Amino acid sequence: MSMLFDHLSALFDRGHGLDLPDLRDDSHLGPAGKPRPAAVLIAVTEREEPGVLMIHRPEDMRSHPGQVAFPGGKIDPGENAIQAALREANEELGILRRDVKIIGATDRFGTGSGFDVTPVLATIPPDLPLVPNPAEVSDWFEAPLRFILDPANHTPQSTFWQGQQRDYLEIPWEGRRIWGITASIIANLSRRISHEGVSHD
Repeated sequence: MSMLFDHLSALFDRGHGLDLPDLRDDSHLGPAGKPRPAAVLIAVTEREEPGVLMIHRPEDMRSHPGQVAFPGGKIDPGENAIQAALREANEELGILRRDVKIIGATDRFGTGSGFDVTPVLATIPPDLPLVPNPAEVSDWFEAPLRFILDPANHTPQSTFWQGQQRDYLEIPWEGRRIWGITASIIANLSRRISHEGVSHD
């Protein structure tokens, strides 16, 4: 295993030993009824300065068009969150299971659109030959893990949505707008893993 994997695993275990009752969650904004289970892969590249793979959804997608997201989607019957995250990363970016080192599932996030999302943290080798699926991915990029975990880069925003004021976070990076569900998942993870500790030097 890589030094980064070992280091992040130790930080992950330490951080998830904390009781944090006030994590971000939008399930109260969702429709009535049981939420649909989903999973996303937070894939950290094994670099000296680790990055996180993110994608842009196509503008013509029915769900969250044009938004920055982690690879992921609905959990199929018979799957767990890790299996679903790995399948979606393969379908969307061509990432092979053998290249992914799973650290663990982190805090679930309930969305206003009725999903119960389980983020799965993992490491992958740098510069994999990604093959984006144009039906689900219009573009992809890698943002520095340390930058996106830094709460100083989490900008509070507010908008009027479905008849009520909604607060959300935005993380701007090199012209990219990381916001909504993805930013909330990152903010929750930053409560478990400090940006100051991610360097494995």
